[in-house]
Amino acid sequence: MAKLSARERASLPDRAFAYIDSEGRRRLPINDEAHVRAALGRFERVRFENDAARERARRRLLIAAKKYGIVPVGFITGQLRSERSDRSPDFSTLPTGAVTFLLTDIEGSTLLLARLGEGYAPLLKDVRGIIRTAVRRCGGYKVDAHGDEYFSVFEHAAPAIETAVDIQHSLRERVWPGDIDVRVRAGIHSGRPTLTDTGYVGLSVHTVARMCSVAHGGQIVVSGKTKAAVTGSMPAGIRLRSLGRRPLAGLSQSEMLFQVHAKGLLTGFPPLRTG
Repeated sequence: MAKLSARERASLPDRAFAYIDSEGRRRLPINDEAHVRAALGRFERVRFENDAARERARRRLLIAAKKYGIVPVGFITGQLRSERSDRSPDFSTLPTGAVTFLLTDIEGSTLLLARLGEGYAPLLKDVRGIIRTAVRRCGGYKVDAHGDEYFSVFEHAAPAIETAVDIQHSLRERVWPGDIDVRVRAGIHSGRPTLTDTGYVGLSVHTVARMCSVAHGGQIVVSGKTKAAVTGSMPAGIRLRSLGRRPLAGLSQSEMLFQVHAKGLLTGFPPLRTG
């Protein structure tokens, strides 16, 4: 399929696109059969602003598919599989052996709740949607989500770091109600946990939780083990700055910690909350 030229794209009406973001950028052209088929294949790689936007785009795409007589069996099956896995992960499908964990948590969630009241629930849903989309796009798996935390796992370290950067970029680009500042802290740690029928157990799970808790909103903290695991495969444009060896509550040994630096991320933070 030939790509649309800038002139051809500009000449199309808004209805010829499955997704238009809040800034008017038009994505997923559905102006003919070939583009609809392409949009079905690219849907999961698009960064949607929230779950509602994703659902609107999905519906427009399915309507377009019906118009051109396309039966998107693979697309629908994939969507259903994603929805099922998001509601209740099948732990038997999660990776084993050497893995990398990513744990995120919303900073100041109690204050946000007090300020937004009933509006906090849709905000939390939007934040989870951003995180879930980033995790899936980089090949990760959801392990658990409760309260303001989202726990995911990756077979390799580099995609976990890439996901965390993607999440921070998406959160910073998002316009939140009342111009509030929504920030998420992230911890990334690699290890060899044990996978049971109820999830992962092991010191690496506790370590990533402690790492996330000492970080600040907008900050991504990576352990020395993850740094070693990602050597030679660091995503382009991303580097790690040493924060030194730090004690973590409940752990007998201190951890060498690093902060992720990338274009568009915040860089100046107070000292880690390590007491």
